[in-house]
Amino acid sequence: MADNSKIVNQLRAIVLLTKTEEQVARTRISQARTDAVRRELTQNADNAAARTIEITEALRGLGGVPDVVTPALGRLSAALKATFEQAAPFEEALLTDLSLEHQLLDRATYVKVLAEQAGETQVRRLAEKLIGAHQATVEWLTVVLAEDALGGPAALVATPVQKVAGGVARTVNAPVRFWAYTVNNAVDTVKQAGEETSDRFSAVTDRAAQLTDAVRETLTAGRSASLRRAEQIARREGNKDAAEAARSAREELGDVSADELPIKNYDNLSVADAIKAIKGLKEPRDIRVIISYEEAHKSRANVASAAQTQLASLAKEAVGVSS
Repeated sequence: MADNSKIVNQLRAIVLLTKTEEQVARTRISQARTDAVRRELTQNADNAAARTIEITEALRGLGGVPDVVTPALGRLSAALKATFEQAAPFEEALLTDLSLEHQLLDRATYVKVLAEQAGETQVRRLAEKLIGAHQATVEWLTVVLAEDALGGPAALVATPVQKVAGGVARTVNAPVRFWAYTVNNAVDTVKQAGEETSDRFSAVTDRAAQLTDAVRETLTAGRSASLRRAEQIARREGNKDAAEAARSAREELGDVSADELPIKNYDNLSVADAIKAIKGLKEPRDIRVIISYEEAHKSRANVASAAQTQLASLAKEAVGVSS
């Protein structure tokens, strides 16, 4: 029979990690994009709390000493994680979450084998329950990362600090990239043609100089008008790349007119018809435009959730996850 001390040690480690998992889920609630995701994260946190109790009971059943320190350590670990990840890109925070879930999954699998060898039926059943829970969370996080890779918006949104640290929010970075690209292109044009600096060039360079604080600058009034004007200039000069960068920035700000949407006559569609049309979208960018437009102009939560669900379906296909 296997030594139960190994099981006890692993269950102690799992309790610590599970408490951290609960606290992480609770911190993520504020980052939920939709009410559905918010409810799911709340349920995940509650389930983690319930698992902590079950694991503690299993420890007692094996003669393990009740641990009053581990829960506090779990909360501290989660607090430190939440603090330090603010300096990291959003995707890195999610990858850290995924690493935590993989460790929980691997330890639960190890405990299952130990319990089978030790003839501890109740512990084996607990381990199987843990395996199922962590497999589901690994899959969910994998899909969220895939949504971000497809251009988002993901089920979770980056915090303001993460937006700056990782450049996740294209509402910030796309305008910056556009202006930098346009300035460089204008400089090349001046050098090659030998022409004097035009009023347009001066306006572009002045605007670029003001982007020392990307977040503040992209949130000022008139940014949409500036992007539209920049797109017009770029298209007039045949600069397709710069024009596309400006258009992408507008799309993610929700600054598109109804006739630019991928769904015809969108503004006149009922909620049911809008949801039906969204389910037919197959390009992540089209879904992203609809979500941004809804959030900026209509704020119909059920329509935005339907678009998010469609994006999640595409993300599942991309990573090979069955619905």
